[in-house]
Amino acid sequence: MLISRRMLLLGLAGSTLAGCADRQVAAQLDHSGYGRAQAHNDLVQTGQLSYAQALGQRFAAEVPSTVNFAFDSAELDAEAQEILSRQAAWIRQFPEVRFRVYGHTDLVGSARYNHGLGLRRARAVVDFLVRNGVSRSRLEALVSHGQTRPLIPTPEPERANRRTVTEVSGFVRRHPTVMDGNYAQIVYREFVESATWVRPATYR
Repeated sequence: MLISRRMLLLGLAGSTLAGCADRQVAAQLDHSGYGRAQAHNDLVQTGQLSYAQALGQRFAAEVPSTVNFAFDSAELDAEAQEILSRQAAWIRQFPEVRFRVYGHTDLVGSARYNHGLGLRRARAVVDFLVRNGVSRSRLEALVSHGQTRPLIPTPEPERANRRTVTEVSGFVRRHPTVMDGNYAQIVYREFVESATWVRPATYR
């Protein structure tokens, strides 16, 4: 039997992924805000770290991970709803994966007020994703960074800083695919499902 080109690509991709240095992956996870030591340790101990990072990179590459807000608002405008609809469609393809939404604000207002505003924005995004078919149990504890991580450091109102970011945070532990340790199959699902065997020529 001959293996199709897609299966060959899957094998190469899996090999490359398995060879990722844990140190590099950990640095990227910490930079993106996964942060918590316990969550990081769980990923390392269960062998999920490289796969979670790869899937997070794929999510960020295939759909916009950020939506923006009007000043002092947690309302989702038409642009935000369009982006979140795309996020929901992507997330529904991966029932084994968990996500976390981070809320941010600009630097106008007190730190306490902005922390609450960031949380309201994150909750608005989670509620929208739930209404669009994503199980709430797969959306992890909401986090607000408030005004502490501006994209543009300015004391003036700045739309780019008024945002939420949706990120992959790990895997659903009790899902059958995860329990079998088939993380690579999850990350490269379209290759696995679309791969076909090429029948050898029949000679008579």
